[in-house]
Amino acid sequence: MTREMRVLEPADGRVFGFYCCGPTVYGPAHIGNFRTFVLNDVLRRVLEVGGMRTKHVRNITDVDDKTIRDSQVSGMSLADFTGKWTRRFHEDCEALNCLAPHIEPSAVEHIPEQIAMIETLVKNGNAYCSEDGSVYFRIASYEDYGKLARLDQQDLELGKTQGERANADEYEKDSVSDFVLWKGRRPEDGENYWDSPWGEGRPGWHLECSAMSYKYLGESFDLHSGGEDLKFPHHENEIAQSRCACGGDFARAWFHPRFLMVDGEKMSKSLNNLYTLADLERDPGATPMEVRYALIGAHHRKQLNFTFDGLHAAREALSKLTKGQALLAKAAGREGENVPSYRELCGLDDLGVFEPALAALNDDLNTPEGLGQLFRGLRIAETEGDPGVNWLGFHAMLAALGLRLPDPEVPEAPPEVVAAAAKRQIARENKDWEGADILREEIQNLGWAVKDGPDGYELKPL
Repeated sequence: MTREMRVLEPADGRVFGFYCCGPTVYGPAHIGNFRTFVLNDVLRRVLEVGGMRTKHVRNITDVDDKTIRDSQVSGMSLADFTGKWTRRFHEDCEALNCLAPHIEPSAVEHIPEQIAMIETLVKNGNAYCSEDGSVYFRIASYEDYGKLARLDQQDLELGKTQGERANADEYEKDSVSDFVLWKGRRPEDGENYWDSPWGEGRPGWHLECSAMSYKYLGESFDLHSGGEDLKFPHHENEIAQSRCACGGDFARAWFHPRFLMVDGEKMSKSLNNLYTLADLERDPGATPMEVRYALIGAHHRKQLNFTFDGLHAAREALSKLTKGQALLAKAAGREGENVPSYRELCGLDDLGVFEPALAALNDDLNTPEGLGQLFRGLRIAETEGDPGVNWLGFHAMLAALGLRLPDPEVPEAPPEVVAAAAKRQIARENKDWEGADILREEIQNLGWAVKDGPDGYELKPL
């Protein structure tokens, strides 16, 4: 809100609590949405790899204008419709290796909490009921309204003096006006309504995040995040209703990643460039990790220009990291060992030559610099540092970035090796152990190893 840099630390000295505006589940999330979610994931990981405990709350918006409209078009109940797209969102998050939030509340599950907050706002004189049973927040009652989005004072005065009301869940910046907290029942809502002290209806979109952040994080918490398009009206409205209903600071810090462009153009339906993860897996055949790498390739304060060339570059970068991982494991004598778990990699005292990479992420979450220092660390590790410490530090950095490396490509065995392995299998089935041993030695002399298993055998290059 002040546009100042702040050190991220838990106000209570124990757990860093942060709230992230989650998806509106009326269709598949596109890569523009996932840039925000992936960068939030990196932020959480950097805090945890650095040794900090976190409490991550991310909501699901399962009732608003769009979910109601599209569920009725599809002929499905609101619950079935939003459940379908929530499952799709979770699948995409898992594919992109995003940590699940500690708490994931939904708007429909928290109708009572939202009604209670409106009652407080009405009692305090910050909200009023209209003729149709809707309830609106009176922005003139909160003198700091507009500070986060830096709204022009003239715009604010226009909205306050004209007494205009915004009943839609979403609207543009030039619609500074009293916003809806409870929407009186309308025919287009169908069966999607709840009882309230003001009659049947449903909550407005902005209210849910205030009610749920208050329930799970309290009146003051450490950080609030969301895409830059949410600054106004959504986050501005959250601040007003939360501070008036609950007191406290609300969010002490804000994190708003910039928009994602596609081939230098804004994402839009008309340009047919609202790519989903499934679209990119289908054509050009990108893996989720390649998409993730591309999404964190630009600083969160800069717009990211997403291109297919960028995906190809991500593939090459991940391949180089995979080869570097193999060299580190060999130097440390850790070949074939399992990588430590994420929790085991959190809070390490020494990352070896990869300390500068984590330092870059700790400096305003500079992901491009962090990636650059990761590759620099691989070069330095060839001659410097303790190999075992470097191996652990490398994997801690992968954990902080949320990158899963592909398995090294195993070359196809040549025909003579395949033929010898087939003969050896026949010898084993005939209990000709001496012949099988001779053929194993022959395969080894050709540069390959044969590994027996319950379902046959596997060939690997030596």
